[in-house]
Amino acid sequence: MATTLAPVDSREVLKCDHCHLVQFRTSNGMCRRCHKSLEHEEPPILEIRPAPQLVTDAARPAVQIASTIRSMRQKIGLSQRQLALRMQVPRTYVSKIENEKATPTLSSLERLARALEVSVPDLLNGGQAPQPNVHELLADTFIAELVPFLSKLNPLQWQSVMAQMRDMTLHTRRSA
Repeated sequence: MATTLAPVDSREVLKCDHCHLVQFRTSNGMCRRCHKSLEHEEPPILEIRPAPQLVTDAARPAVQIASTIRSMRQKIGLSQRQLALRMQVPRTYVSKIENEKATPTLSSLERLARALEVSVPDLLNGGQAPQPNVHELLADTFIAELVPFLSKLNPLQWQSVMAQMRDMTLHTRRSA
C-alpha cells in the first residue's frame, strides 16, 4: 500500500498510502504514524469474461436495411457518390449507412427510397413485395391523409403519434 520513493543510502524510503508519511522501511513493515501495512496489497484477481453479444430485434433491421440499400444501389448501377447526389447528402453518409456505421433517419429513408426509385415499404422489406397489411393500411383514409405529414415530424412528435396509434388499437372506443 506504500509508494516507493528514491532510495536513500541502502535503506528503502516509502510513503504511506494512508497517512502520507515519508519514512524508511520498518522491520515490521508497518507505518510509524498510522500503523497500517506499508506493503502493496495485490488486488484480488478477478475473472474477466467477455460480455455476451446481444443481438436485439432492433439491430437486425439495420443490417437488413444496409444490405438492401447496397444491393438495390448496385442493381440499378449507381455508385455511392451518385446515390448521395440524388439524396443530396455527403457520399460518406451513404457509405456509413451501407457499412452499418449509421442508421438512416426517417427522412433519410424517404430520400433513399426516392433516389432508388422504390417505396419506403419496399426498402424496409428488403426489396421484396410489400406485405398485404401495408396495402390495407394505406387503403384506410385516415392513414392515407396522415402519410404526407409523417416525414415532417420531429422524433418527439413521431413518438407521440405512435403512442396515440398504439392506444387506439389497444383501447377501441365504444359507440354510444
